[in-house]
Amino acid sequence: MSALLSMIDPVLAANLLDGFGNVLTPENLLLAAAGVTLGTLVGVLPGIGPALTIALLLPLTFNFSDPTGAFILFAGIYAGGMYGGSTTSILLNTPGESSSVATAIEGHQMARRGRARAALATAAIGSFVAGTIGIVLLTFVAQPVASLAVKFRPEDYFMLALIAFASVTTLVARSMTRGLISLFLGILIGCVGIDQLTGQPRLTAGVDQLGNGVDIVIVAVGLFAVGEALHMAAKLKKGTDDDEIIDPDGDTVVEDDDLPERRFLGMRRKRNRWLSREDARRSWKPWLRGAAIGFPFGALPAGGAEVPTFLSYATEKKLTKHPEEFGKGAIEGVAGPEAANNASFSGTLVPLLTLGIPTSATAAIMLAAFQVFNLQPGPELFDEQSDLVWTLIASLYVGNVLLLLLNLPMIRVWVKVLEVPRPLLYAGILAFATLGVYSLSGSTTEVLVMYVIGVAGFFMRRYDFPVAPVILGVILGPVMEVQGRRALVGAEGDLSVFFSRPLTIGLLTVAIVALVLPYLPAIVARLRGRKDGRKLVFGDED
Repeated sequence: MSALLSMIDPVLAANLLDGFGNVLTPENLLLAAAGVTLGTLVGVLPGIGPALTIALLLPLTFNFSDPTGAFILFAGIYAGGMYGGSTTSILLNTPGESSSVATAIEGHQMARRGRARAALATAAIGSFVAGTIGIVLLTFVAQPVASLAVKFRPEDYFMLALIAFASVTTLVARSMTRGLISLFLGILIGCVGIDQLTGQPRLTAGVDQLGNGVDIVIVAVGLFAVGEALHMAAKLKKGTDDDEIIDPDGDTVVEDDDLPERRFLGMRRKRNRWLSREDARRSWKPWLRGAAIGFPFGALPAGGAEVPTFLSYATEKKLTKHPEEFGKGAIEGVAGPEAANNASFSGTLVPLLTLGIPTSATAAIMLAAFQVFNLQPGPELFDEQSDLVWTLIASLYVGNVLLLLLNLPMIRVWVKVLEVPRPLLYAGILAFATLGVYSLSGSTTEVLVMYVIGVAGFFMRRYDFPVAPVILGVILGPVMEVQGRRALVGAEGDLSVFFSRPLTIGLLTVAIVALVLPYLPAIVARLRGRKDGRKLVFGDED
């Protein structure tokens, strides 16, 4: 331990100790606890995320004598919201946050198999492990990582988006064709609104409310909450439910035909077992890999939490020793994305604090909060407001521990959601989704857009189109477009700008490999003349 302490910069160590001294006061501890509790709650509720909550609370903090307390509260809300979104993703297939979409892919399947407690436990512990790693990295490498991000050019961001598209579309979808269709639908939705470079309206159909585009919260809530509710309502109306309930050990299928309307999403509470030793053995590596993926992406401008969660899911699907479980409830598919999600939160604070660049909607609200208190994030912030910065960083350590202590005991409570009759459950989801989206802007137009997207999500589920690429297309489509156009403007229309730098070429190579590698065996089979080659490559089996 003494050897480790000797490696730490004495000035940094002194600043961090001062930060802990400030945050461990009763008032600041209470604010940290209130922040993580409120953040978890709003993360659970579909459509009500940390960005909206901080924006609503911002006027209430004007009377704070010291802005430090306000930022401790906001950071706790941010961290709690990142975790809380996983709860409804796992239990209801309804992400409270767009960054929890990847968790829903395997987490909800685990809940349906009666393994909700294991899924929630690996999410909670993985969030704590990755969050701690991310905070440590934030403490020691904030400025070096920020200086690396500054070196990225528009063409590099274009290639990063291409990597994300290639990785997620090919690995999440059962067929390339359907995956690409879903991706292009997301990109199309992302194009709605005012063109960021020309200022011209696009695809707004003359509706003024669409000038700012379709908010990602509306898309996520529509596709998941409304789409899932309509999908289950159709099944209940037909009197059939093909969502079999499987024993937690995966051995016995329990027939539930004798259960009328009161169907459960998983096994009874007594069968929802805790995280086993085998689960922990399969989860610890995804936790570490998720942290390694999440933090640098969060630290990159235009990085955010959505891309690393999808890339973590794709990574775990490629590295797993249990590929047959993916799509049916693989615990690695929960552990990795949740770790990436929470590590990216710490990474997001790197460009926010050192460059004043927000990489998410919540970070943008926090930037506005800095400006309200007449503070400008950047290198000078560490000199002029050293106490605030290091107290904020120390509060992240404390908040991370509080989140674990809060959420592990709550798992038994959350699992009770599975025992609510489905008609009541999904009626409640629709009500919360409607109120959440309406609270964003008070616009009935956006509520109608949410339901239109929800109907599209219903048909996508019915005809087996993946919904995750849609979310990715909405998030990264505009980023990819703007960065690509900026690169071309800077190069005076010369397409060689995308092939002129080693970094850009390397990123392009990674994107091509990510697109082709999953289908390489099928391509080889087709070249050898096997009859099933075309089916495997183009997804005709669907």
